[in-house]
Amino acid sequence: MTGQPPTASLHKKDMPIQLRICVIVVSDSRYDQFTASGETDDVSGNLIKMLAEEYKHSVVKIVYVPDEISYIKDILKQYGNKDDVDLLIFSGGTGLTTRDVTIEAISPLLKKTLPGFGELFRKLSFDEIGSAAILSRALAGVFMNKVIFCLPGSPNAVKIAMQRLILPEAGHILKHVRDH
Repeated sequence: MTGQPPTASLHKKDMPIQLRICVIVVSDSRYDQFTASGETDDVSGNLIKMLAEEYKHSVVKIVYVPDEISYIKDILKQYGNKDDVDLLIFSGGTGLTTRDVTIEAISPLLKKTLPGFGELFRKLSFDEIGSAAILSRALAGVFMNKVIFCLPGSPNAVKIAMQRLILPEAGHILKHVRDH
């Protein structure tokens, strides 16, 4: 934990080391592709899985849902109630088109939000892509006793969020969520 104050490592003491993650890809085209063939070429969902496994976490499921509020809410409730899932990472549906409804589906169901995630994600994105980062509606929060992250669907956005924010802090966040 180089560059962190000595209290940071103490503060992260006893946090979960291995997390169980459910990845939800929100995309009409990926959903149609998966429904038709049982397979998909989704780069971002696979990238989330690969990066999580590099940190020794397990991805218990990758789920594909269309850009529909009811489907997204149902999947959140279904996997948010599973005992074998700690984190849910949504990829896609966070843009500004009329079909981008992940934030509208998830936000009202969160018990608490983590505004710092979106703020830091936009700052890191700004450093990479400039003012287009203002278009990001990345979101994080708590549903049931699970940590929820909503990311843009682009592989670069996934890489930034996973490597710089989610993987270094997910166990720490989960520890706080579960400390009653």
